[in-house]
Amino acid sequence: MHEGQPASTYPATLSEVAKLARVSVSTASKAINGRGDVSEETRRRVVETADRIGFTPNQLARSLLAGRTGTVGLLTSDLEGRFVLPILMGAEDAFGAGQVNVFLCDARGDAIREQHQLKALLKRRVDGIIVVGRQTDARPSLGHSLPVPVVYAYAPSEDPSDVSLTPDNEAGGRLAIEHLLSCGRSRIGHITGDPSYAAAHDRARGVRQALGAAGLELRGEPMFSEWSERWGRDAAAMLLDQHPDVDAIACGSDQIARGVLDTLRDLGRRVPEDVAVIGYDNWEVLTTNARPELTSIDANLQQLGRESALALFKAMGPNPAQGTDGVRHLPVRLVIRGSTIARR
Repeated sequence: MHEGQPASTYPATLSEVAKLARVSVSTASKAINGRGDVSEETRRRVVETADRIGFTPNQLARSLLAGRTGTVGLLTSDLEGRFVLPILMGAEDAFGAGQVNVFLCDARGDAIREQHQLKALLKRRVDGIIVVGRQTDARPSLGHSLPVPVVYAYAPSEDPSDVSLTPDNEAGGRLAIEHLLSCGRSRIGHITGDPSYAAAHDRARGVRQALGAAGLELRGEPMFSEWSERWGRDAAAMLLDQHPDVDAIACGSDQIARGVLDTLRDLGRRVPEDVAVIGYDNWEVLTTNARPELTSIDANLQQLGRESALALFKAMGPNPAQGTDGVRHLPVRLVIRGSTIARR
């Protein structure tokens, strides 16, 4: 691996080039494609960085866009949301540096506004559309009368014949518990978020599956409420009052886990010596600033964005119907930090 190259199992991305060259993604794209408005010094630095880490513009994009407009629509319902932005970044990486022009539209969670934005994208003659949801609950399909292919990211379509990609939250719940078990924990509680969210139930189902496979039961029932630190504090106090022997708590989000850490500290319980805590989402502004730093499940959202873009390319290709429809649940990963270190 070259000096400065990101340690990743995935191909180098435009975002990584921009970060290492200390420029924006748009500036990196202009520099690599020889477009104007970029100084020679900046262009040289970006090109040298791209060469060093092995980045090349997406050849798949070049080959598929022959004879097309070279534009794609990204239709989101929550542009300011925590989960949408990394998905969009991953999609942009897969589209290639400057090979595809992306029209970004935010429907702000409003169905009427979404239809308006959809019509605007079609008027621009985009070659395809990625619809990015703000939660993993299934959403209504845009239908099959559109003149371009559509891929659904994060929030799958209700229509099983559509192409949808979403994180495997059930596997994430199992992964969290398997890690706690590997740390020697066996008296585990589960505090999670809004029961109206599919993600909360999927993660809780995975928690129960992993405990059942180990011949164990959850301490109490899964505790559902809001995705907040306040709920994490209150729920942890209730859980420990009812089950004082708990030695680990699996949380449905990092916000909840931060609240749990507060209550454990207030009650004089050491983390991880007395109680191990694991979060979900790997929101680094929360996980790395927690004390101790918080172990969490990462949904790999940038990779989800990349895979969604590649699925759209496939749908635009010569064999779009071969094995592309249905919901794909993409793998999540465990990021271990100090809140779950195994006992010595």
